[in-house]
Amino acid sequence: MKSVDERMMVQALAEAAAALETDDVPVGAVVVHDGRIIGRGCNQRELLKDPTAHAEMIALTAAAEALRSWRLLDCTLYVTLEPCVMCAGAIVNARIPRLVFGADDPKAGACGSVYNVVEDGRLNHRVAVERGLLGDECAQLLRDFFARQRAQGKKG
Repeated sequence: MKSVDERMMVQALAEAAAALETDDVPVGAVVVHDGRIIGRGCNQRELLKDPTAHAEMIALTAAAEALRSWRLLDCTLYVTLEPCVMCAGAIVNARIPRLVFGADDPKAGACGSVYNVVEDGRLNHRVAVERGLLGDECAQLLRDFFARQRAQGKKG
């Protein structure tokens, strides 16, 4: 039997797979409140031609709409890839108390790999971070995507 965290990360992986339909980097995110998904997102930068259309940003916006508040208290964000600086800043600003992510991002991760925005004591909010949940599955989805991109001669 899978844990709640694993079930939610599977949902985030499904969102990541949806990004492949628009040839975007397969990253997915879900926001959970009281055991229920209230926000979902996948990368949509290619579809929307928007550099801010990251999975986390879309999921956070949907969750804020669902709660009718920018403060996402008592929520957990599940994301397949370690958030970048922009997304980590949004997570802090949304007051997300808990972040669970799958794959580390050693080039742009801002939740412990390159930077640690979400646990920076100089900011007004800190986030409890759990890393590596279904990390192999999350990382494999990304590796496969970038291998296809390289084979097709596309830039990342």
